[in-house]
Amino acid sequence: MSKVATVLVTAVVAVVAGGVGAFGYEEFIADDTSTTVVQQAPLSSSAKPSNESTTGSGLTPAAIYDKTSPGVVLISALVTETTDSVFGEQQQQGESTGTGFVVSKDGFIVTNAHVVEGAKTATVQFGEDKEIEAVIKGTDVNSDLAVLKIDPSKHDLTPLELGATEGLKVGDPVAAIGNPYGLDRTLTTGVVSALAREIQGLNGYRIRDVVQTDAAINKGNSGGPLIDSAGRVIGINSQIQSESGGNVGIGFAVPVEKLKEVLPSLEKGQEVQVPFLGVTAVEITPEVAKVARVSKGLLVAEVSDGSGAKKAGLKAGDSGVEMQIDSGSVDIGGDVILSVDGESLQTPTELQDYIAKKKVGDVVKVEIQSGSDKKTLEVTLGNRPARIGTR
Repeated sequence: MSKVATVLVTAVVAVVAGGVGAFGYEEFIADDTSTTVVQQAPLSSSAKPSNESTTGSGLTPAAIYDKTSPGVVLISALVTETTDSVFGEQQQQGESTGTGFVVSKDGFIVTNAHVVEGAKTATVQFGEDKEIEAVIKGTDVNSDLAVLKIDPSKHDLTPLELGATEGLKVGDPVAAIGNPYGLDRTLTTGVVSALAREIQGLNGYRIRDVVQTDAAINKGNSGGPLIDSAGRVIGINSQIQSESGGNVGIGFAVPVEKLKEVLPSLEKGQEVQVPFLGVTAVEITPEVAKVARVSKGLLVAEVSDGSGAKKAGLKAGDSGVEMQIDSGSVDIGGDVILSVDGESLQTPTELQDYIAKKKVGDVVKVEIQSGSDKKTLEVTLGNRPARIGTR
């Protein structure tokens, strides 16, 4: 009788949908109950530090505040939450508060999606001025961003300038302006603590290239700007890591590049679509490659129901990432992705990045090894499900 061994593939599993599969739990600033678990990702081209800072003229914190605070608002929204109970689904209403900032003279205001999720309308307040009714134009749970619209004639608007994370260095000074615990237009300062972090979004997928900062961020800062020393927005404050629910010097801001990407669609009230291949991919480690029939590519650990990958015939192994080795070779039980459109992709991140450059409805050619056979499947990319585990 042959000896049977078990190999556990210690690799990152990625849901290839323009976002990485969820690991751990990230605490949104609106919540004050749990501890954040943050995954460090490799530096990407969009957030790679360089030898030259983009902090420009190097304004003082006071000058930054004078320049940008007129464009920062307090947001209040009546939200409806649906919860499960022994009596079935129950709906509860409550008020959500957060921060936003003006991005155009037309009256568009940016905030976090979790500030206004479940609400149809909201109000914004500029400092001591009266509240102004706002329409929620669009929300994107993938990036945790939302856009509101007010009548521009109601206030003399000061749009904030959008900067870039490219060229930022760890240690560069930053400032956050927001409404922690309802204390309007509070300024806190700090530095860029790290780049290319990943945090979990509202829908379970991950947001990449996030800026970490030690500038104090608390409940109520959600949706406010993280600003460089030239007075430009480089991120939207979204989450904190905390055991107590209060600031411990570890905050996270969605990169401004993500805002630039989704802003045109949200201003028009359009859905932000994310191309979705529909597989969970696992890197072939050197340990597995020594005994597997394949030495390169990506193992297909899961195929999402209803996805383009499923319709095209991609198959996952029965045991996921746990491989049974018999007689010195791995019975994968599923397909191995060798390339996409001729591009050799060796990690889930590489596959994710490639798919993210496409559009919903695009057709990609996926070369696979299925058992001893090699073949190419044409996969039509779908729109990523609203949440992990849904169609």
